[in-house]
Amino acid sequence: MPREKPSEPYPLKLTELQRESVLRCTDLTTTLTWKLRNAGKGTHVVDVTREELDQLEEEVGYAASYVRHPHKGRLVAVLHKVENLTFEGDEALAGQKAPRAATTPPKEGDLLYQFKITLRDIKPPIWRRIQIPDSTLADLHDYIQAAFGWDDYHMHQFEIGGQYYGPPSEEFGLGDEMLDEAAVLISDLIPTSNRKTRWIYEYDFGDGWRHEIVFEGFPSADPKVKYPVCVDGKRACPPEDCGGPWGYVEYLAAVTDPKHEQHDDVLEWRGPFDPEAFDAEKATTAMRGVE
Repeated sequence: MPREKPSEPYPLKLTELQRESVLRCTDLTTTLTWKLRNAGKGTHVVDVTREELDQLEEEVGYAASYVRHPHKGRLVAVLHKVENLTFEGDEALAGQKAPRAATTPPKEGDLLYQFKITLRDIKPPIWRRIQIPDSTLADLHDYIQAAFGWDDYHMHQFEIGGQYYGPPSEEFGLGDEMLDEAAVLISDLIPTSNRKTRWIYEYDFGDGWRHEIVFEGFPSADPKVKYPVCVDGKRACPPEDCGGPWGYVEYLAAVTDPKHEQHDDVLEWRGPFDPEAFDAEKATTAMRGVE
């Protein structure tokens, strides 16, 4: 997640049919709708802001999960274009790239996947970088919970390429739009081009903790290391049930300021809290404890 969103426009190249599907299947701001409608016939570049790019990612990703062809195929193509532009903008703004990881799988040895997982809508960012063997999405859910320090009290889902994945539930069921996360492997979801790709993992639908999962490549396996591993990260996981990203801001204001009117209440609720605390070794130990 970038520290700030750049003011330069993002050149989003869309076909006329892709723009038509976006306009028909999503609910966009008036300004963004105007830009898409007035782009003209044929394929054109539409200059969008970072906020509009984020909106497109969320709206198009959601719509692609339930619409039918031909709109579904067009929206998935738009989603890939939006993701690529976001990657480029984030890396340029950060001024650095992820630790070196091969873009093609190794021919020999154990295959590992490297992901960077970042909580959205929080500044400064809270994130973890993990290396894991091929696993199901259900396993990835467990690894994320352990690496961040969540307690797995609430429901969750993955949004990947316009499709939703989640756990079976006798109470809610998977539904027509949800696939079983325990039945799909990470290796089945990585693009055949092995390009960087972005997924969304949402935890606690009430608080709305949305995590951005970026596939960064295939790191070399160290025969002396037991996997999975949390290789890096920043900052403590927010407390459960604190109200999502916006509630977390209010919680931090109260817990870090002894003069705040709610300071004593939040201390009694959760005790002391250091928002900068993070230990990669402890996160790794927690990940290896996943059953």
